[in-house]
Amino acid sequence: MGTKGKEIVKDADELVKLFNKALADEWLAYYQYWVGALVVKGPMRPNVQAELKEHAEEEFKHANMLAERIVELGGTPLLDPKEFPAKSNCGYDTPKDPNVKKILEQNIKGERCAIRVYDELLKRLKGTGDAISFNTVRKILQDEVKHEQDLEDLREDIKLIK
Repeated sequence: MGTKGKEIVKDADELVKLFNKALADEWLAYYQYWVGALVVKGPMRPNVQAELKEHAEEEFKHANMLAERIVELGGTPLLDPKEFPAKSNCGYDTPKDPNVKKILEQNIKGERCAIRVYDELLKRLKGTGDAISFNTVRKILQDEVKHEQDLEDLREDIKLIK
């Protein structure tokens, strides 16, 4: 980050720490969606698989956005995947039960946690003058809110099947 860029960011070290925690969340969410799409069984399976695969791709994009911003802030993204569970805000729910309803519930829970995390980050960044970090977090939050709605809609559709 250049000299002028450093003037905008008041506490880059703390932001790097918070963004690395979010990065761990995104990698775990990516894997949870990806593996869930492979193992899910039950009503509307093709629809659920498609949605889970789409969300996995978006979580991967979020991880990339966060990692790039961490580097721009002068930090280093988490380098060891073994650190992800310990650094994560939201953790990882192993999809032990492949039932479509259970998989959806696990992912809805994860999205709700992500929404909370990014909402808190957004509030922290508001008014700091760091528009780049703010916009990165805002875009991810917008996606996470949409993910929650997508999953809730699928859950409701499945409930209507007789």
